[in-house]
Amino acid sequence: MAESSESLYIAVDLGAGSGRVMLGGVGEGELLLEEIRRFHYPVEKRDGNLRWDLGHILREIKAGARQAGLRARALGRPIRSLGVDSWGVDYGLVDRDGRLLEDPVCYRDERTTGGMERVFARVPREEIFARTGIQFLVFNTLYQLDAHAVPPAARRLLLIPDLLHFQLTGRAVAEYTNATTTQFLSATKRDWDRDLLQKLELPAQLLPEVVPAGADLGPLRPELAAELGLEGVRVVAPATHDTASAVAGAPLDDGWAYISSGTWSLVGVERHEPLVNAEVARENFTNEGGACGTVRFLKNVMGLWLLENCRREWKEGGLDVEHGKLLGAVARADVSGAVWVDDPRFFNPKSMIEALGVQLAETGQPVPSEPVALTKIILDSLAFRYASVVRTIERLTGKRPAGVHVVGGGSQNDYLNQATADATGLPVLAGPVEATATGNLLVQAIAAGRFPSLAAARAHVRKHVQLRRFEPRPSPAFDAAARKYAELER
Repeated sequence: MAESSESLYIAVDLGAGSGRVMLGGVGEGELLLEEIRRFHYPVEKRDGNLRWDLGHILREIKAGARQAGLRARALGRPIRSLGVDSWGVDYGLVDRDGRLLEDPVCYRDERTTGGMERVFARVPREEIFARTGIQFLVFNTLYQLDAHAVPPAARRLLLIPDLLHFQLTGRAVAEYTNATTTQFLSATKRDWDRDLLQKLELPAQLLPEVVPAGADLGPLRPELAAELGLEGVRVVAPATHDTASAVAGAPLDDGWAYISSGTWSLVGVERHEPLVNAEVARENFTNEGGACGTVRFLKNVMGLWLLENCRREWKEGGLDVEHGKLLGAVARADVSGAVWVDDPRFFNPKSMIEALGVQLAETGQPVPSEPVALTKIILDSLAFRYASVVRTIERLTGKRPAGVHVVGGGSQNDYLNQATADATGLPVLAGPVEATATGNLLVQAIAAGRFPSLAAARAHVRKHVQLRRFEPRPSPAFDAAARKYAELER
């Protein structure tokens, strides 16, 4: 039975450091997304590792859910369900009584250093890719788990959103889209590759049932529902990987590539089956799970992490680097330069400004001394990298994208949007900014019967979101910087 269009949904969207609780509705003639609570949870060095404070995250989610219930009652509308999405790869371990044994370790922790080489000594790199179709990143769950001295009391391994859903319902599952980021889920069977885990002597018995996005996990625990005033509210697993939710929430045109732009930039296309071959492996592309039977064929790019770290350092030095002013000055700046944005030295440096300067000096380029020039180099370089990935997608799939759709927080950066159009030679559509929360909401609504398909849900979004369009307009100066970037990629 289709759910009433009056129902509301709670979308919990967790990024790698901050989260939001959103109240949403997709009734006739509306796309409601109201931020109820925003909170932060920086990683902390504890017990020898960088860790997430899961208790703090859960308390904030509960506080936001309680507030969402109050807001829904003020609107006179029922809440149908709640779902959590988050970043990938990180996990927690629980014992037979459901207690968390230790706070989850952050993917930026150094414990995986050298981990890929240790794994490849037991199972060849080529075999791992053929089995999983997932790109090689040193922080994938595979290398984290290999580096982890698992406590004997561990009974379940749960990725971050699955761990939070378990705390809310008592049901332990692994939602498919995030499970693919582990690099030990079979690309063809869409289930754990237990043979691979056995070869690596990793504890496959800790892994729960894999369920698709949209799975109904049951009601909130009775005592929790009473505490939060959310009796009758169910928990639905959205596309729990935040990029999977962002892509689900993007009103994509057929044949367009997408960029989920934020701390990381995920550049890819949506497919209906994985693409796994030797050439894809050489390019280190990935086949991550998507909502409603789709596959996200994409490449990770370092993203706006570079700029935000520089802005933090500039602020600490007393400089005025307000985002709008900085981007306005960048658009007028006469600066040409490029960096290789995926340099591993940019992953978690003590000083991003210093790390960028070192690469510029190594490649014979001037090292700028003021924020505007370095910001322009960062943003231009991101656009060049996006263009390179889009060209590789065309070569690997045999299809030239018709355009590029940018979603997420980075879609607000008009300079980067225009630079992306210039670098790719393709039109760019930007928006929605809240693509991840929108996708979370849509999958819950599909599960409720509000929409018959992802296509219908996306059509609803397109009616209510004003997208911005950028056409290519290359310039001689931009072309010169592009040539310098091409030299860095060789």
